[in-house]
Amino acid sequence: MAVTIESLQKNYVAPDGSIVPVIDVPHFKLFSGEQVALIGSSGSGKTTLLHLIAGILAPDRGSILFDAAPTIEESGAEAPGLGAAPHAPDTAPHKPGASAPDYFRAQTSTNICALSEPRRDVFRGQHIGYIFQTHHLLGGFTAMENVLLGMSFTGRSADHGWATQLLNEVGLADRLHYKPAKLSLGQQQRVAVARALANRPTLVLADEPTGALDPKNAQQVLDLIRKLCTQVGASLLLVTHDMNIAGQLPRRVELREMNKATQLC
Repeated sequence: MAVTIESLQKNYVAPDGSIVPVIDVPHFKLFSGEQVALIGSSGSGKTTLLHLIAGILAPDRGSILFDAAPTIEESGAEAPGLGAAPHAPDTAPHKPGASAPDYFRAQTSTNICALSEPRRDVFRGQHIGYIFQTHHLLGGFTAMENVLLGMSFTGRSADHGWATQLLNEVGLADRLHYKPAKLSLGQQQRVAVARALANRPTLVLADEPTGALDPKNAQQVLDLIRKLCTQVGASLLLVTHDMNIAGQLPRRVELREMNKATQLC
């Protein structure tokens, strides 16, 4: 799935009643299967942009088009943005039986901005995985139950086999029935990664997913996100201000250069 942003704007109202522009992106494209780092300082609008793409927020104007499109390698197009050109994933797609079924892929173009809030929620549940800076796990549920919860918006029955496989992949095979309080911060974030991939998404949005971790755990979580996105064939847009993290992704985009709103600051 490719994602194309056109003329996207989001404003907020300040306490004095003035309009504060936060997002004003004329054009941005994320190609199918790409892994892109979105770089920006604190308060630059990175999280707002992810929330718009995920359909958590509605824009004031513009479109965000999800299109079942060829990968950048298949299309032969040149990707916009800074940094190295995208390249094919290093590993092969996930083994048969583990990849997303066709009806979970967007078969036609969908402008998420044109959907009602309930329909945006359904679309997000079926196609988008979201990883937050902090894990946001439910404390009363085990690691397994938190991952199964990530499947609850797909319209499918819970797949215990896939949930177990994901937790195995993130190194928590012996922690399936542990609640978050019994897990380290790094382990909690790995459960959150598994939960985001539970619906076998076509797009993963990661908002500073390593920001609260020490360097060792941060690297492990980044590696897991990239590996699992490749396995399920998902595109990845990862927000960070850490250039060490950003430098490991094939393409890097500076939010300030694409967002006219921040250029006014």
